[in-house]
Amino acid sequence: MPIKVQKDLPARAILEAENIFVMDEERALGQDIRPLEIVILNLMPLKEETETQLLRILSNSPLQVNVTFLMLSTHEARHTSANHLNQFYVEFSEIRGRRFDGMIITGAPVEQLPFEDVDYWPELCTIMDWTTTHVTSTIHICWGAQAGIYHHYGVPKYDLPKKLSGVYEHRLLHRRVPLVRSFDDRFLAPHSRYTTVRREDVAACEDLEILAESDEAGVYLVQSHDGRRVFIFGHPEYDRVTLDQEYRRDLAKGIGPSIPVRYYENDDPDTRPLLSWRSHSGLLYSNWLNYYVYQETPYEL
Repeated sequence: MPIKVQKDLPARAILEAENIFVMDEERALGQDIRPLEIVILNLMPLKEETETQLLRILSNSPLQVNVTFLMLSTHEARHTSANHLNQFYVEFSEIRGRRFDGMIITGAPVEQLPFEDVDYWPELCTIMDWTTTHVTSTIHICWGAQAGIYHHYGVPKYDLPKKLSGVYEHRLLHRRVPLVRSFDDRFLAPHSRYTTVRREDVAACEDLEILAESDEAGVYLVQSHDGRRVFIFGHPEYDRVTLDQEYRRDLAKGIGPSIPVRYYENDDPDTRPLLSWRSHSGLLYSNWLNYYVYQETPYEL
């Protein structure tokens, strides 16, 4: 699938070097098809890395996707330049009258705070409410999943005894659901978080269905029965080295982190991390784009 982005977006050069089809506005205008309109609310501090990760994972489909990056007006990003944000991002006030085929709400490093104590919580709630009428299907990732499932369904989060970090095995629960079509019975996915939701709380909600879970990492993949909301409690979009960077960052801070589970060969941080989740991740997003966005969205937004 060609990903349509602005010509100067830094992620474009990285993706093109990986032989991923990236299209600029000029070429897209010459194609007589309607691209899918996807808006990404990027709450991660290192926004350029997250942009690259999500654009890479969205490329695994024959559909053309037009991506809009969204930032919050009630929160000042400290780790991304104002020039980058001004050039490549829009605020909610600029798009609230538009409709989108799909939306992705990322995680954020605020999970140990109560939701209501997050400075941008009111604006985030406004955006999540807006998706009900203006977005065909929305994916929530990690803290974004915890925030979304709490806001829409009242499912709380709980602190873990220590950070959950590593690559964990998950089992598929409902093979016939289109979101997990062609998944293996067991698959791997990365997690990196300090909090969790409890299975019994999710299962008690009649509007939700648990599609995959892990004995070690807990609930992983949940969707509403109508497919309008998808909650991923891990980080399938992570690059090979993302957990490694987080581990070394925490070491430098003196946090004393545990070595990420099943990530380094022989648990040796001096070895190159193993990439063992890319195929599942690409399939997950490809299924979402095809069955929950493209097949469901109207041609005229």
